Amino acid sequence: MHRFLPAFALILLLSAPPPALSAQDKPDALKAYYEGRFDEARAICLAEIEANPRNIDSYVVLGWSLIALGRHADAELYLTRAYETVRRDHRVMQSLGEASYFLGKNEAALSWFRLYVSTVPEGARVAQSYYFMGETYLRLERYEHADIAFAAALHHTPANARWWARLGYARERKSDWTWALAAYDEALRLNPRLQEAIDGKLRVSERLRR
Repeated sequence: MHRFLPAFALILLLSAPPPALSAQDKPDALKAYYEGRFDEARAICLAEIEANPRNIDSYVVLGWSLIALGRHADAELYLTRAYETVRRDHRVMQSLGEASYFLGKNEAALSWFRLYVSTVPEGARVAQSYYFMGETYLRLERYEHADIAFAAALHHTPANARWWARLGYARERKSDWTWALAAYDEALRLNPRLQEAIDGKLRVSERLRR
């Protein structure tokens, strides 16, 4: 009798449904995104959203991936859908700001960034949001606002040489020569080869010698 048990067990094993994928086997969109595999992350997120249209995390990583791929209109489309139909998530606000910025929608970008930094003042992308606000204000020739925004970005990330150079440029544009030079000097202290800061310092130094 016992000699039939292995065969019976084999029949049960073969007829059983395959085991579900473990967490380690499932495609990881966030991991793919952080490893720079943006199109793979995009595809994983779309599959996740198809399976669960209310998965806000999938929408967030999808937005990041589409922005990284330069597909800003697609990012705006999906993120708007997430914001309006799933949840008013602060990560979606910030990404909508970036998508709007790259699409040239300056006022919309500023509105989204302001909403993000007011909602989560210590959020993971607050510095980045203030930086984009600074760039947007430069586009709009609102140099005092650009100065404030870049300074806020640097308050959160003081070791970013290029942001110091952009602060210097904003101050240069509003003829604040002394403080522009100070910003360029800080940029060069952090990165002596940053050409943007080298050129800016030369321009401002010439102005101060007049």
